[in-house]
Amino acid sequence: MTAEYTAHHLQVLEGLEAVRKRPGMYIGSNGSPGLMHCLWEIIDNSVDEAVAGNGSKIDIMLHPDGSVEVRDRGRGIPVDVEPRTGLTGVEVVFTKLHAGGKFGGGSYAASGGLHGVGASVVNALSERLDVEVDRGGKVYAMSFRRGEPGIFTDDGEKRPDAPFTPFQDNSELRVLGKAARGVTGTRIRYWADRQIFTKDAAFQLAELETRARQTAFLVPGLELVVHDDRVTADPAAEATADAAATGNETSYHYEGGISEFVEYLATDAPVTDTWRVQGEGTFKETVPVLQADGHMVATEVERVCAVDIALRWGTGYDTTTRSFVNIIATPKGGTHQQGFEQELLKVLRSQVEQNARRLKVGNDKLEKDDVLAGLTAVLTVNLPEPQFEGQTKEVLGTPAVRQIVAQVLRRSLGERFSSPKRDDKSQAAQLLDKIVAEMKARVSARAHKETQRRKNALESSSLPAKLVDCRSTNVAQTELFIVEGDSALGTAKHARTSEYQALLPIRGKILNVQKASVSDMLSNIECASIIQVIGAGSGRSFDLSTARYGKVILMSDADVDGAHIRTLLLTLFYRYMRPLIEDGRVFAAVPPLHRVIVMNPGSKPNETIYTYSEGELHTLLAKLRKQNKRWHEPIQRYKGLGEMDAEQLASTTMDRSGRLLRRVRMEDAEAAGRVFELLMGNEVAPRREFIIDSSDRLAREAIDA
Repeated sequence: MTAEYTAHHLQVLEGLEAVRKRPGMYIGSNGSPGLMHCLWEIIDNSVDEAVAGNGSKIDIMLHPDGSVEVRDRGRGIPVDVEPRTGLTGVEVVFTKLHAGGKFGGGSYAASGGLHGVGASVVNALSERLDVEVDRGGKVYAMSFRRGEPGIFTDDGEKRPDAPFTPFQDNSELRVLGKAARGVTGTRIRYWADRQIFTKDAAFQLAELETRARQTAFLVPGLELVVHDDRVTADPAAEATADAAATGNETSYHYEGGISEFVEYLATDAPVTDTWRVQGEGTFKETVPVLQADGHMVATEVERVCAVDIALRWGTGYDTTTRSFVNIIATPKGGTHQQGFEQELLKVLRSQVEQNARRLKVGNDKLEKDDVLAGLTAVLTVNLPEPQFEGQTKEVLGTPAVRQIVAQVLRRSLGERFSSPKRDDKSQAAQLLDKIVAEMKARVSARAHKETQRRKNALESSSLPAKLVDCRSTNVAQTELFIVEGDSALGTAKHARTSEYQALLPIRGKILNVQKASVSDMLSNIECASIIQVIGAGSGRSFDLSTARYGKVILMSDADVDGAHIRTLLLTLFYRYMRPLIEDGRVFAAVPPLHRVIVMNPGSKPNETIYTYSEGELHTLLAKLRKQNKRWHEPIQRYKGLGEMDAEQLASTTMDRSGRLLRRVRMEDAEAAGRVFELLMGNEVAPRREFIIDSSDRLAREAIDA
């Protein structure tokens, strides 16, 4: 560091150097999310081709060596020379930032790629990238090492560490041979650069399959095939029931579009059918347009925005909304989602006012949450050159889209509610009854909450007698342990730090709230105690800011029953106290399975080592044998928390300095919710099919009997 600061200290990063220096600006992070974002960039280019009517199949292959390959049947990247740079189209696409065919040149009407940096960024962050193009009856190829074009000298199998010779004077687009007549397409295979990405960054198969399924819904008729050829694939993993799976290959192909997507996303019984809303609108915007002389001139152009929405209401109160712009997911919404939600509220408010006497609404007004309760919707808009906030394209910023979506929705829903058809009238009436019931429940809950708050201000509320509370009132520091059984509670009382650790025992397995109604759940003693102790309410009235504890830790035995109890508890939290999971405040304790006492020679005290799985135990014992160390036999295996004394429980499971906790993430809970609905829900037929289809995967020696 020096106090001097002149122009000599400034750095100018040329070309792809900027991407390698600051990858987070382009892909968000250098962990697994960033690695997956690179893959999305390549896949989205192929999807844009399919949306433009070129090709109906995309193959995505995860290879055993850590590389990934994407194949499409599109037009193929241009191979002729781009006149301004003197480079072939392939080299321009993969080496020049802000270069591509999606800047309004007429090659794509609407596309997910916009900034012209996707392929070049992936290339810059790859140790090796190979591209092959079928076009004009020939097969062309080019290779890159960390963004630099050249030739790899492969000895049989392609490897990223093969000898590499960069081009010196002119780069070369090699011709590998002839392509079949009329065959076009692109094949891209790359190895992510481990100098850039973290060691634990890996391609997430579940995330890839979710994205492939989603894209297949959004582009009817397009088939996406995911091949996982990695040796680490879990043989016990369950194939998704909605896709055709063969070995390590899963195919996604749907003809129903977003209406079928809504049916897939919805988990509750329907109140309405899936309604389809379609239309378009125009708007004008001033954008720089490249002229023939190479200058950019601000020009007013007219844009067409196509809107396609599928929505349905169900009997539940959860809201599931997915929004997309040109097939690109916008998880954080944007102007299209704002227009959708605002107009939906406006239209339904108007309908409720027109039917106020029948619905007996009084002076209360609908709020957005009343309308969105039980709604499952997929919202898509297609427009040329949309404005996104950042390269990751999570938020749409084009202002005019809000009004266009609102106009299309207003017109379509107006026709639906004024339709003379008996079925339309019946569904409209049922929908209005539902949202008014939601409004009345919200008003009643608010009144009850205010009454309860006044009562609590005058007198202390009575918490369950079995709660062993902590002394601290600092919510950020406090922890609530939900303990399985009274025997574990007795030990935990002596093991806890009473200043900030509270204990709530539960008796065995709580109610299966996946099947039970809300009234059954609230009348269940164990469920009611948990909700009362946490003190933030339940369901839609849950208020995270009033929760009495900063962490909720589920502490159950490390056996099958303990896992079942933990799943039942997580289902309760997921369905009725979801903001706790979303805020990352729900954890699972990880008690050890074994205690190994290693005998040390002489007066040196013996060493106690805890292991958390059978595999970890065998690894430890092998290591001790190698070191010629002995241990006490028999090795203690904990069948439950109650077998530990207070000191052992404190040091392994409760003491902050030495314990291990697993944070429950939203994607964990969502996946668990789907599996739990299958295994424990009301529908018997899917459960029977699962048992029959999965019976051949059962390993008899794995049965805990």
